[in-house]
Amino acid sequence: MTRQRIPALIVSCEHATNHLPDQYRSLFPECIDQLNMLNTHQGYDPGALDFARLLAARLSAPLFAGSVSRLLVDLNRSRANHRSPPIRPRNDLPLVLKQDILARYYLPYRRQVEEAIEGKLRKEKTVLHLSIHSFIPVLDGAQRTADIGFLYDPSRAKEKELCGKWRAGLADRDERWRLRRNYPYRGTSDGFVTALRKKFPAQHYLGIELEINQIYPLVRKADWLRLQHQLLESLVEVLQMENK
Repeated sequence: MTRQRIPALIVSCEHATNHLPDQYRSLFPECIDQLNMLNTHQGYDPGALDFARLLAARLSAPLFAGSVSRLLVDLNRSRANHRSPPIRPRNDLPLVLKQDILARYYLPYRRQVEEAIEGKLRKEKTVLHLSIHSFIPVLDGAQRTADIGFLYDPSRAKEKELCGKWRAGLADRDERWRLRRNYPYRGTSDGFVTALRKKFPAQHYLGIELEINQIYPLVRKADWLRLQHQLLESLVEVLQMENK
């Protein structure tokens, strides 16, 4: 595939890594020594950064990727989310330390993405923001029934239309893919794109969260390569139609 330039595209990957800086490792001894949570979905989103990098490289788009594990701070969560806040409640974690973690990682990351969107909108009418994530195949004993989830706000017509076309284009390439919309989470649940929709109006900002079943990057690696390229090809097809 030749390189395509989509000027108004931004790619982000909030759960890109399981890196835990040395100064914080003593806060999570049970995660590292006993359960090794850093290497599980609780530590990061396996496969998400792979596809985010592919998208950004092929479409000449800026990529913003988290630099620390979600165990330390979840860049995809709102500070107003009291049930699942960016920093998990810990009785022994001083408030000043929580504030330091937010100031070091959370606030700069989200500010960079917001500023990038604002910069694009000074030149373009609309910005498409793709936030790339992955999900575990089985949750609480129940099998997840999708390979790809397209998450969007149903009340925002452009987001709904783009996801519908992207899904259809991917299905045309291989009808065996299990493709669902607003699954395994609702597109309006708390997340970075949900927060950004409150700042940027629907006619200027399209926030899509892509969810990928982790069985592909972790187990079915040959299919994973094929899935990535078909996801990219079908997206390029949609964007080329939109730009005509």
